[in-house]
Amino acid sequence: MTGNAYNLFAFPSECNFSGRKFDPNLIKIIKEESERVLESSQYCRGCWLVLIDAAKGCATNPPNLSKFKADFVVFSFYKLFGYPTGLGALIVRNDAAKLMKKTYFSGGTVAAAIADVDFFKRREGVEEFFEDGTISFLSIAAIQHGFKIINMLTTSSIFRHTTSIAAYVRNKLLALKHENGEFVCTLYGLLSSEMGPTVSFNMKRPDGTWYGYREVEKLATLAGIQLRTGCFCNPGACAKYLGLSHLDLLSNIEAGHVCWDDRDILHGKPTGAVRVSFGYMSTFEDAMKFVNFVENNFVISSSNRCALQPRSISLPVEGIAKAAARHFLTSITVYPIKSCAGFSVDQWPLTSTGLLHDREWILKSTTGEILTQKKVPEMCYISTLIDLNLGKLFVESPRCKEKLQIELKSSSLVTERDEMDIQNHRYEVRSYNNEVDIWFSRAIDRPCTLLRNSGSQSHSCINKNGSPGICRDVGARLNFVNEAQFLLISEESIADLNSRLKSNLDGRRRNGGQAVQVGVMRFRPNLVASGGEPYAEDGWSNLNIGGKYFMSLGGCNRCQMININPEAGEVQRFTEPLATLAGYRRAKGKIMFGILLRYENNTKTESDTWICVGEEIVPNGDRH
Repeated sequence: MTGNAYNLFAFPSECNFSGRKFDPNLIKIIKEESERVLESSQYCRGCWLVLIDAAKGCATNPPNLSKFKADFVVFSFYKLFGYPTGLGALIVRNDAAKLMKKTYFSGGTVAAAIADVDFFKRREGVEEFFEDGTISFLSIAAIQHGFKIINMLTTSSIFRHTTSIAAYVRNKLLALKHENGEFVCTLYGLLSSEMGPTVSFNMKRPDGTWYGYREVEKLATLAGIQLRTGCFCNPGACAKYLGLSHLDLLSNIEAGHVCWDDRDILHGKPTGAVRVSFGYMSTFEDAMKFVNFVENNFVISSSNRCALQPRSISLPVEGIAKAAARHFLTSITVYPIKSCAGFSVDQWPLTSTGLLHDREWILKSTTGEILTQKKVPEMCYISTLIDLNLGKLFVESPRCKEKLQIELKSSSLVTERDEMDIQNHRYEVRSYNNEVDIWFSRAIDRPCTLLRNSGSQSHSCINKNGSPGICRDVGARLNFVNEAQFLLISEESIADLNSRLKSNLDGRRRNGGQAVQVGVMRFRPNLVASGGEPYAEDGWSNLNIGGKYFMSLGGCNRCQMININPEAGEVQRFTEPLATLAGYRRAKGKIMFGILLRYENNTKTESDTWICVGEEIVPNGDRH
């Protein structure tokens, strides 16, 4: 504005994306030299006020307000002390406070009001007029303990300590190279002369492709390291440092990318970054642990090339005898309700969606979220069984006295068909009566609704750019699966994994000193094979099981769900076996174990085809 109008200039003392510090002399420049700096702008005249966003900078280097006379400063107690969350403060100069206006009022902010007349009298103190309702006094009481720590350590000591740790990490990351001489890390914000205790970066493979930040986050969690990934609620800095144009950003959104999702690489570019931050409680041991983590997991050298690069399966030297190894189907498991326990059978019908009734039901929260063991691990205690002769699904839970019986006939469904999209697939679903929903709500201790795929519509939804999203099997009819109709695991691969777990000393330390051993059901396979070498299934492009033909869709990307171990009536979370798998089964950001399959049914109608335990599996053979 011009003339006597007031203008507001706001800037952060420290960028929360890159750690770059901004010159506090900007305050004086804006206040005293605005006409020179903004001479070509309509805002060059008028009175300028300055706001400093010190939420990040206050933690280690708070602004000196006696020297740099900002009008407003905002900061976060959470970023100062790590506790309490959701509590911050606004510091206002007294002369600037008189200019603050408010177009509404609420509880505790007025001295008097008349209900049926447009009249109220505001309270005198600026803090009284702007603090709406009951303040968070319980959280405020904790602040004094945080200030005691800060005063004991002193801000100058905290600044020196955190700055030196961050500089150590930056220098170490910048020096990392692959064995072909290519640098590993790209750091952001380094052109600034002053940096805060934040290190933001991405990493490349030897061929120049990017490691996704979700891969880094997943492996860091397994290593006991907490870091942040994404854009850190700073889309402007994210686009600037990553070199993302408006066209790139719009293209990413059309591809389905939103905040917090797993689409970390789109069109060959990162959609976010990795950030590590240090505070007064951080130690050099923490920094060294992080640098070692990066070096061991992302730097390709002669010592770790086999673990960090995808490998092809080769037959052993013994030759023909091993190559001719026979494989057999040893187990069939059906999981009627997504993420609940399944049941094993000796034989079962095949349909165009996979095993009959496999993941035909899901549980949905009252907010519309699809519930799985990732967020509700207690779902593993819900057992299921289908009796095809009786035409019923039986469901049991230790939290429910009565066994639930659900008719397989669609007449038991009470609502009309409704459409819903899940992971780029569109389904027609129907629900049950309140008694069924109450039973499941009691079983998982939260309100939920049971939905069934009606079966008449179950097809893929392609994004605007032609991308199918997470689902691997776009061309097939699917029930409520993540990627494909079937998951196959081999007994030999499980045995090899358990052998590695047994000898993994680091894994023992992470899991209370005991060697972790896992059963095949930890991976929730539909089919279990035996015979041949460990991981031989990686090389199968197709397979014939007793005359039924299946197409391999590639390896199954494992998540932390395989670390959930229900024992002694309670769910225990470990870092294994995923941490060990990450050491030798990682390729292009994914930790692979088992293969995904699609049933190739030539007939247009459902045929009376069954798959049976004991049938021979013939991989990579002629379909006919």
